[in-house]
Amino acid sequence: MSASLDPKIPAGPIADKWKNHQFDSKLINPANRRKYEIIVVGSGLAGASAASSLGELGYKVKCFCFQDSPRRAHSIAAQGGINAAKNYQNDGDSVQRLFYDTIKGGDFRSREANVHRLAEVSCSIIDQCVAQGVPFAREYGGLLANRSFGGAQVSRTFYARGQTGQQLLLGAYSALNRQIAAHSVEMFPRTELLDLVLVDGHAKGIVVRNLVTGAISSHSADAVVLCTGGYGNVFYLSTNAKGSNTTATWRAYKHGALFANPCYTQIHPTCIPVAGEYQSKLTLMSESLRNDGRVWVPKNKGDQRPPAQIPETERDYYLERKYPSFGNLAPRDISSRSAKEATDDGRGVGPGGLGVYLDFADAIQRLGEPTIRERYGNLFEIYEQITAENAYQQPMRIYPAVHYTMGGLWVDYNLMSNLPGLFVLGEANFSDHGANRLGASALMQGLADGYFVLPATIGNYLAPQIGKRPSTSQPEFLQAEAAVRSRTTQLLAIKGKRSVDHFHRELGRIMWDYCGMSRSERSLQRALAQIPPLREEFWKNVSVPGDSASLNPSLEKAGRVADFLEFGELLCRDALERRESCGGHFREEYQYPDGEAKRDDENFQHVAAWQFTGENSPPIRQVEPLTFEAVHTSVRSYK
Repeated sequence: MSASLDPKIPAGPIADKWKNHQFDSKLINPANRRKYEIIVVGSGLAGASAASSLGELGYKVKCFCFQDSPRRAHSIAAQGGINAAKNYQNDGDSVQRLFYDTIKGGDFRSREANVHRLAEVSCSIIDQCVAQGVPFAREYGGLLANRSFGGAQVSRTFYARGQTGQQLLLGAYSALNRQIAAHSVEMFPRTELLDLVLVDGHAKGIVVRNLVTGAISSHSADAVVLCTGGYGNVFYLSTNAKGSNTTATWRAYKHGALFANPCYTQIHPTCIPVAGEYQSKLTLMSESLRNDGRVWVPKNKGDQRPPAQIPETERDYYLERKYPSFGNLAPRDISSRSAKEATDDGRGVGPGGLGVYLDFADAIQRLGEPTIRERYGNLFEIYEQITAENAYQQPMRIYPAVHYTMGGLWVDYNLMSNLPGLFVLGEANFSDHGANRLGASALMQGLADGYFVLPATIGNYLAPQIGKRPSTSQPEFLQAEAAVRSRTTQLLAIKGKRSVDHFHRELGRIMWDYCGMSRSERSLQRALAQIPPLREEFWKNVSVPGDSASLNPSLEKAGRVADFLEFGELLCRDALERRESCGGHFREEYQYPDGEAKRDDENFQHVAAWQFTGENSPPIRQVEPLTFEAVHTSVRSYK
């Protein structure tokens, strides 16, 4: 195992890198593909597309998910759309423009070659999904419709009302089912990865627990592919499904996989505000709503009048005022900080003043309620079910919340981590979004990685691995199983007085208060001082009822929260060491006089990748320099 950071970026002009790399990559004879087995962990968009594509190529695939069905992966929660440079609107879009918008949106902290490949592949994704029957919205004449998303001045987002993620996942699920029926993919639902197994430094298998029976077992393979999503639930309250966790990537980190840029967390500006202490998660209102909704707060502090009674002259449409070129479609990080600025100034709305208005009155007057209902009807229904407010008659109340995570395991151009044989796709890797993800790009990356990138690059690793798949009876597997059983026994034996949720909530409070929308050296030092004692108390005083031989949701949560208690410290450490502001990482000490993020390209134009060195020793911070040949770095401005 090598911890060197060689991204393996192909030589040549950026527009030719992916094409040439595909041609130069090793091919495996179709007859030989049947001799390889690949483990895919996760069955969301990245996992389902990867498993089905590898199965279609002839590999034997085992796909694992902790849900009862791949259809319940968190990818279904994506609402607004998926980007692609089709230029159907003839408004000036192109692969080059999507590439540039993504680089700029990530505040020049992403790997240039990966982003260009993503833009190139985007068009093929739409063709693939249409062929699968994904019901994208269409214009009257039958052509696919597009709308705009934050950080772009063109319409490139394809959508299926407010349920794009669900429809795309059903398309991938149909492809997955086809391979299951063909016996090229074997599905393992209600099964959670609890450890990664290395043999001679290569990722060659996993240890899992059947969540229904409690049985612990090992599975070997020629390569392991992690498609397990992000770590946003380290903040407790987030837009993620409650089951979303970092255990798979954290297990890999503990075995030597480098964890890159964990401080890059995205705060989404369009979420339903917190209603009370009883909440365990937050609900996202799609960014697509900002196409027609106008964001505003009262100009006067403490103005508690109903919105209809506040005249136009006393409203501050602050995004339109501050960013006239992009207005309400300013990128997420900028929009979120602007909302926080308004509420911190005492001009927030709703209970506790932690909200801003998203107003559709102008759009309804201009287009009519039926048009708005056709575009966003299910989103308005969700909002009314949660808040008991009719957004057709009064503005929505929204506030920023933790959403997507741009950090993840470090991967090279082939999507392989520094651990040979361990590939990482979608939100679980760090590669494409830099310090801030533009809206509608998560679905694009997950499907690009699974449908098009991994199937073309995994052969470079697999070709010389034929015949090297180990047996699960080898010592490495037996040791990993023993460690998993020991950890499970330890959690059940504590018999403390505090619930798992208590510790998760306390960790979330620390993370949000000291490492949330804004961070400072002082706040991060506070977080780093408070997390270790909380973790120590967890291992002394957590209560995990039940046993390990049956369905036990408390045991599942305990293992995940234990990993969050370790990961949260790494996230804060990374935020402390990155002494600049960029994208979703806003350090209060590093900003321009107008409050915009101030990068430090001289000292921090790089990927920070952390290497585990032991339970009681600090991790090592490694660096991959970022070079920009096709674009020039500049002060990021949307004004």
